[in-house]
Amino acid sequence: MSVLQARTLGLTNYSVLVSHVCVPPAMHAILGSPHNRVQAFLAAGHVCAVMGYWEYPPIASQYHVPIVVTGFEPVDLLQGIIAAVRQLEAGKAEVENAYGRAVTYEGNKAAQAVLEQVFEPCDRKWRGIGLIPMSGWRLRPELDPFNAEVRYDVSQIQSEESPLCQAGLVLQGLLKPSQCPAFGKECTPTHPLGATMVSSEGACAAYYRYRGQ
Repeated sequence: MSVLQARTLGLTNYSVLVSHVCVPPAMHAILGSPHNRVQAFLAAGHVCAVMGYWEYPPIASQYHVPIVVTGFEPVDLLQGIIAAVRQLEAGKAEVENAYGRAVTYEGNKAAQAVLEQVFEPCDRKWRGIGLIPMSGWRLRPELDPFNAEVRYDVSQIQSEESPLCQAGLVLQGLLKPSQCPAFGKECTPTHPLGATMVSSEGACAAYYRYRGQ
């Protein structure tokens, strides 16, 4: 919305650096791996509030994994977990909405229309996983005057991930955070090496916070 407003106002001193990602392509990448161990997903409620969850049933069916739309309050998370466990125990693989007070199947159509107007799909690198085709968004070419990547020519800048970090294996369920050799040593919440320690919602950050309990 800010980009559209900047265009309407004719601003020339405003730009954004876009790093948005799309969830379904990442789910396909993880579940399609021959080493996949992920048995179910808790779909992020804030994403689904905008995008809905109509994209998820084909994924649940194709890979036979439960997907539960879940909020962020403690009770919401527990409700999502127990819903996923019940499906697994019953041998089901369905999409279930445990965040009905904020999420609908179709999502926010008005917001989706604005997103379609501003963004287009693109390939995107995911920390710990690598390049996932068509898993991100970038500004449409007609909005290049507001694209910081174009204006300041920063596309040549490449980030290097720490060779000590095993966040990619954690994200894929192949390694517990505490099994990473850098966990709690070189990698802590105040000095994170990977995405799963950067976010307070990440698996490594949670393991670190509640270690020993």
